[in-house]
Amino acid sequence: MHGYDLLVVGSANADLVIGVDRRPAAGETVLGSDLVTHPGGKGANQAVAAARLGARTALLARVGDDAHGRLLGDSLRAAGVDTAGILTGGAPTGVALITVDPSGDNSIVVSPGANGKLAPEDVRASDSLLRASRVVSAQLEIPLETVEEVVRNLPSGTRFVLNPSPPRPLPAEVLAACDPLIVNEHEAQVITGGESAGTPEEWAAALLALGPRSVVVTLGSQGALVADAQSMTRVPSVKVEAVDTTGAGDAFTAALAWRLGTGSSLPDAAAYAARVGAAAVTRPGAQESYPTAEEVEAL
Repeated sequence: MHGYDLLVVGSANADLVIGVDRRPAAGETVLGSDLVTHPGGKGANQAVAAARLGARTALLARVGDDAHGRLLGDSLRAAGVDTAGILTGGAPTGVALITVDPSGDNSIVVSPGANGKLAPEDVRASDSLLRASRVVSAQLEIPLETVEEVVRNLPSGTRFVLNPSPPRPLPAEVLAACDPLIVNEHEAQVITGGESAGTPEEWAAALLALGPRSVVVTLGSQGALVADAQSMTRVPSVKVEAVDTTGAGDAFTAALAWRLGTGSSLPDAAAYAARVGAAAVTRPGAQESYPTAEEVEAL
């Protein structure tokens, strides 16, 4: 019996957000809006997004003993995330510096802080969380060796979902565990070494050749492509007026991982995740923007 629908192993950041009319060019200074601080980080975002949808969710992450760490803990608990796996200390809480333009597009620079201290031994010490989880999701805002340790310690029958962001080449051991590997165009190019050709189907084929069991290529306003050894399926996007795209990819990944754990097919899970991601971009912020299941149904 699984105690958790989803265990997220990943980052927890404070998002420092400034709205700008346009993002600055090299050497240029632009004026922006007042600074707003939001709870964020890909790991914490995914955990909150899944919990808001009704998933039994836990997070394994590390924060600093500081105000940003307390902000994150409060946000996670308010969403219903089990925070037993939140470790404290080793460095200040990670910070993401985010600019958002009027179209809702963003640019992000991350200072990892305590995220960089989430170590393989932390994964080994959290074996009870892994064994209690139906699906485990990870990203790359934590050390790659920690993600490798997650893969080595996955219980039999537990599904592993990876969004390799920020992207880097991945070892074969990690790629072979991914079911699915979730990437955008840029991430696909990095992971394949620039070998993927010009269509999403070709990117997916190049990625599958590296060993993952399945692949999801997100295509922004064009939806997504899901692929495995048997088939490739296009999943349409949901048309909404975007306010802020920050964290939308995390909402997509969380929703997809949760639905896979409930037995949905990959195309069906991706279609649901597209609706969740669309709902998230209609409101500012990351975690604050994530919808409930009822809001997704109403979209």
